[in-house]
Amino acid sequence: MKPIYIPKGKAKEYGDYAINIYTGCPHRCFYCFAPGVLRREAEKFHSCVEPRANIVEEVKRQLDREAITGKTIHLCFTCDPYPEGYDTTATREIIKAVKAAGNHVQILTKGDGSRDFDLLDGEDWYGVTISCWDSMAREKEPGAVLPSERVKIAARARAAGIKAWASFEPVLDPTLVLRTLDASKFIFNKVKIGKLNYHPLPGVNWAAFGHEAELLCRQRGLDYYIKDSLRKEMEVAK
Repeated sequence: MKPIYIPKGKAKEYGDYAINIYTGCPHRCFYCFAPGVLRREAEKFHSCVEPRANIVEEVKRQLDREAITGKTIHLCFTCDPYPEGYDTTATREIIKAVKAAGNHVQILTKGDGSRDFDLLDGEDWYGVTISCWDSMAREKEPGAVLPSERVKIAARARAAGIKAWASFEPVLDPTLVLRTLDASKFIFNKVKIGKLNYHPLPGVNWAAFGHEAELLCRQRGLDYYIKDSLRKEMEVAK
């Protein structure tokens, strides 16, 4: 078992290394790609959430065996490092192991990771996904912490000296995302922006949205990255 791996495809845009800690995720986002990627039945994926077998021990072994150090390791892609309503001791122990080996973590969550802020420093990244706002999220991401709370937690991370970032992907409410981007300079050190893929979102001009989002980032002095699928829409429209 090699839990630390090099992402491929779209995931490569998020980091050089990654770890998936849990077997599933209870957040039940309607756009979740993980059951398909893992070839698991969706209901089982969302209801059977536990640390992968021996995940903490295997991470420690791999870090030592391969002398992985000086890297930033992403948590997580096919699950959430902070599944709401579940014990996340495994996440905490993995962060400890990653840091002890001289690495840093890049967290991305729709949960509440503030319990582990004491482990993070100015070279770690605490990130939240913002696709829509609370009213829509109650339907589209029913098991997750509300977006307004995620933003507040990210702001607390930044105030604590931890780098804060946001993944505005997949965008479900373009107007809301643009409004949030407009205020992001004071919350996030970095933002990544990507369109909704694999699901229709009628009436959205992705090229126009992408250009407006990029303009906002430039005007606000934000460190930003436009995901490839959205960038292609913008390039075609030129």
